[in-house]
Amino acid sequence: MFAIAFKQEQYLTYILSDQKTLSRLEIVPERGGIITRWQIQGQNILYLDVERFANPQLSIRGGIPILFPICGNLPDNIYTYKGKQYTLKQHGFARDLPWEVAKQSTDNNSASLTLLLKSNEQTRAVYPFDFQLAFTYQLQENRLRIEQYFTNRSDEVMPFSTGLHPYFYAGDKTQLTFDIPASQYQDQRSQEIYPFAGTFDFNQDEIDVAFKSLTHHSTSLTDNQRRLKIAINYSDLYSTLVFWTVKGKNYVCLEPWSAPRNALNTGEQLNYLEPGSTYQADVEIAVSYF
Repeated sequence: MFAIAFKQEQYLTYILSDQKTLSRLEIVPERGGIITRWQIQGQNILYLDVERFANPQLSIRGGIPILFPICGNLPDNIYTYKGKQYTLKQHGFARDLPWEVAKQSTDNNSASLTLLLKSNEQTRAVYPFDFQLAFTYQLQENRLRIEQYFTNRSDEVMPFSTGLHPYFYAGDKTQLTFDIPASQYQDQRSQEIYPFAGTFDFNQDEIDVAFKSLTHHSTSLTDNQRRLKIAINYSDLYSTLVFWTVKGKNYVCLEPWSAPRNALNTGEQLNYLEPGSTYQADVEIAVSYF
């Protein structure tokens, strides 16, 4: 049985649940439209830094932040469009702004919540386009589907990139194995290219790498300690996978991005949306036990 409930803490939180599989999803529209928690049978699928989440002056570390209209950072946070310089902070503004609840529904197969983000004076000051984003979070037993619609309401072509930044809980990173559809990655700090054989050195203080030459549209991580596998399937909009983690923190991030860092300046894998048109994409995250 699927249901939608609410709780009012610091922010109004929507709770999508499935009593049959004991799957529970928490979403906070006001705080960047973010999914903050996902639990299945009492186990946390996602990590959340509660102290950072409580401080609106800090970016959230945890849940599934939404990246738009850039992924990653820009040199000095600056990009140039039509000869004019604009300032955009890392990952853009979608993860910081309040989203509007447009629709909620339940049936015999799922519970879903649709959120909207529309351009306004604040966004146009740093990104001179009119747009609407519509994200539908759909909980189906042990699966989370995120349907995304990007609409250009400007009278000119709109360049953008987008991504999701899921923080997956990992109590013991040495017990993780990965299936990533690429044979090499680029270190995002040194820009060096390295071969990838399916493992990471978690003794490093930080790992921040990008996989750009993807062979198919799915990836996964397996937590052998908890005996669960998290599989991510994504639309062909997504050309890059980023892996990021910090030593001593109980999370790993495996992030589908539509374009790499600095794409607004370089044009690499940048998406362009014609005036009045809409682009649809989706990401599905499925959890299985063994």
